[in-house]
Formats: sequence, structure tokens, C-alpha cells
Amino acid sequence: MRSMLAATLMFAAAAGANAQMTPPQIPGTKPKTVQTVPIRPPALQTPSETADAMAQAERLSLQSDLAWVGEYNGAITGDVSERMVNAIKEYQKAKGGKPTGVLNPQERAALAETARRKQESVGWKIVMEPTSGARLGIPGKLVPQQVTDANGSKWTSPTGTVQVLLSRRKEANPTTAMLAELEKKEPAGRKVDYTVVKPDFFVLSGLQGLKKFYVRGTFKGDEVRIMTILYDQAMENTVEPVVIAMSSAFNAFPSGPMAGPPPRKTVEYGTGIVVSDDGAIITDRLVTDNCLAITIGGYGNADRLAEDKEHDLALLHIYGVRGLKPLSLAGGAARTNVDIVGIADPQSQGGAGGVSSLKAALAPVTASDSALSPPPAVGFSGSPAIDGDGKFAGIALLKSAMVAGPATAVPASQAVMVSAEAVRDFLKANGVTTNGTSTDAKAAVVRVICVRK
Repeated sequence: MRSMLAATLMFAAAAGANAQMTPPQIPGTKPKTVQTVPIRPPALQTPSETADAMAQAERLSLQSDLAWVGEYNGAITGDVSERMVNAIKEYQKAKGGKPTGVLNPQERAALAETARRKQESVGWKIVMEPTSGARLGIPGKLVPQQVTDANGSKWTSPTGTVQVLLSRRKEANPTTAMLAELEKKEPAGRKVDYTVVKPDFFVLSGLQGLKKFYVRGTFKGDEVRIMTILYDQAMENTVEPVVIAMSSAFNAFPSGPMAGPPPRKTVEYGTGIVVSDDGAIITDRLVTDNCLAITIGGYGNADRLAEDKEHDLALLHIYGVRGLKPLSLAGGAARTNVDIVGIADPQSQGGAGGVSSLKAALAPVTASDSALSPPPAVGFSGSPAIDGDGKFAGIALLKSAMVAGPATAVPASQAVMVSAEAVRDFLKANGVTTNGTSTDAKAAVVRVICVRK
């Protein structure tokens, strides 16, 4: 009823505005017929018309932000809807404003900042499940522990209060209705209070023992993929806004470069930054995963001492080397553009190891990560990003398997910059004393070579 009333009022307001714009006819005269293109001034546009005029990316971002503050509970598609307009009005009323359905610049900025803080508080990031290639939004701070086997992956909190499961299996001739009925019965004792079954997906929610559950599943051919979220009822206020974001972020069968886990090369190249004169080097964690040996070009073998899974950083160390020129990590936060200084894959430069630089634009997606566009070349992952003042701004990472930020805001670029502050915190947490004074990034970068089976 409330939605119908809102729609009726919107229609009536639009009709009234049109009536006011119609010029009166002079008695005894015949109206002149002309072709016109109706142009409605912004002040007379309905909220839906205003939203229609936005870029698709902004509508996606707006819906995502509204979901994060608990006002929007629909699919985040970027499509204009009455639900989205009503969510804007509810947000405005909650903030003591006039419920116009159109956010002014101050309201939009406040909404974005509130959503950003909520995402940061739960460690929100987009990940790819390694066995299936499915894409999920994961609250990394709520569920920091991950276990993967041939049937999927499970993310859990240390005490099990929150759990996220991605399962995959084969079914002969599946339908969403059949899959929904199976999920209602397994495990036994589920009490379902909400069900949606569409041709291409289904959703269930309710109680499972003492926990609340949310299930979203789909299939392609005979491959079934199902995401299940379990959480204690006491966590409801914290988790439910995240559940909405996770549901919208879930892409069981992504196409393009996100369709499956990236192939791990037998030999993989990255870039590292020398951060201390005794041989400490920081680089990309993923480049140095599962290596039989890690070699620093021109210096020899290195040990991997620590990793930061949240930001995908790794700490390496080489020993007995003199004459290193560690980079000064003092700096602020770049706002718009940076120079990425790194060493491309040798196949891209005829086997050479020359240092080069390229420019990239920044687009913040979380408090510590920014998207980089265009992404740097293969081999640049782990490179320093230098701001317009020549200071260290962060580390550039190629992200073929994981992109930080809201699902609907993930750009086509597969690269991010981890902030200088996050880098310094990681090094400090691992007892590394950074004593670099040089601002010559080209002198401080080294090639990192990982050899796998």
C-alpha cells in the first residue's frame, strides 16, 4: 500500500506539473498544432526522471550505498525503480531532511561516506572462489578464516558466529524450483520464512537452529552453485546490510577475465620495493604464493617472511647485500593520478629488465584501496605508486583474482593501489624499520621471480 501510494503521489505530482506548464487557450481560436520536444527543467523533474539522467555507474553506486546504510533491499542493477526512489526518501527522512527523492550534493556525499565507513568496518572486498571462479563479496573482517576443497570454499569468523559457504555440485537437469526444494530440506530443521524462485536463481531465508540463514543459488547446465550465509541472531543488525550486498555481488558464473581462477605460471615475474638497507623488500603476495624459490633479479634468493592477506602484501628479505637504495615511504595520499614505476615481464621487453614508468588515474573504492586505470603491464604488480609531489603513495597490484571495493563499483580495470598507510602499517606490524631516504623509485625497485612446479 505504501509503495502504491508513493507511486500515485509521484504520478499526480508529475501530472500537476504538466498541467501548470500548459498555456491557456484563447476562446474562439483554434489551437495551433506544432511538433515539440518536451523539456522539463530540473526543478520540475520527478525523482525517477532525475535518476534516469544519471550515468549507469552512479546509479549502481547509489543503490549500493543505500543498501549499505540499510535503506535499500533490492537487486543492485542500476535500474531506476520506485523502490530506489523510496529508499532515497527514507534516507532523507532518517537524516532529518525533506524527502524529495533526489539527493543534493551534500546528502549524496554524506551517504557515500557512511557507506564507505560501513564497508571498511567489515573489510568488504570482492573475491573469486578458487575452485569454481564464482565471484562473491566477502566481509573479510567478519570472516577472516578461509578453507577450500574440491566442493567449494568456506569463510568463517574465529568463533563461528558468521559463516559464508560457496558450494558446487553436479545435478542432472536442474531447475531453480527443484534446487530450492532441496535446500529447504537440507540440513534438516530449516524453517524457511522467505522464498523467491525465478527461472535463473532462487533465494531462501529463515532460521537454521539458533542461526539465521540466507541462501542464493543458481545453475548452468548441470553445474549448481549455491551461496549460504549463516549468522547468530545477535549479529543481525551488523550482518543483514552485508547480506544484501553479498546477494547482489554474487555472480556464480562470471564471464570474461573473472570466469575462473587465473593460471599460475611456472615462472612468474613481479616488482618489489627495497624498503630498508638491510634487505627488506615489499611486493605482491599473490606473485610470491606457492613458490619453490623466490629470486630477486641481480641479487639472488629471498625468503618470504610475512604476508598480509587483507591487502595482498608480502614481505621478502635478501641477505648479505650491500649498496641497496631503499625508497622513502614517507608521503601522503594521492588523489587523482600517480606514476607507476616497475619492471615489466621480460617477455614484454625482449628478455630485458629495464625499469619503466607509466601514468594511471585513481578511483577510490575503499579506505585503503583505489582502482588504477589503465592497469599496469604484467610484471608491474608490487610496483611503487608515486604522487605528483614525487612521494610514495602506495603499491600497485594486478588483481586478476580479486578486486577490492563494492561489487557494483568494481571497474573494468583489474588493478588497485594499496595506500601508503596500509603498507607502513604492515611493515611496522612485522618489525621492519624503514630507513629509506631516497625518492628515486627507479633505483629502489627490483625484479621478483617466483619459480613454481
